[in-house]
Amino acid sequence: MGSMASPSSSSSPSAAEVLRSRYAGRLPAALSDLAGPVRGTVELPLHVAWSGLRAYDLDRPRQRMSLYRVVLAEGQREDIVALLDPELLITQWPVLRTLVSRHVSQIWEDTFPQLTHQAPAAA
Repeated sequence: MGSMASPSSSSSPSAAEVLRSRYAGRLPAALSDLAGPVRGTVELPLHVAWSGLRAYDLDRPRQRMSLYRVVLAEGQREDIVALLDPELLITQWPVLRTLVSRHVSQIWEDTFPQLTHQAPAAA
């Protein structure tokens, strides 16, 4: 059995490093920078939601959770700041973190430790 060649660690960054860097570049400087609405209907721009549902009713918990999941995964910094509310993000985080990729949840929790110090959201 021959040994398999492994890529040099000094070569290109791993996929995980690329993803973490991409998501880190989208973060606001502080959770208090988030200025999204807390009620009503929000329509996502096409560059965030290019197919499927684009309008979400923030007064409906499942739709609100879906909107936050899409914005965290696909939104740019300006979208995150304009569409997410800090209190809603913190309140929903215990469940929301299970709906986004591990890279997204880790970078948000590493940057904003207050997200991990919340009681579980009511179902």
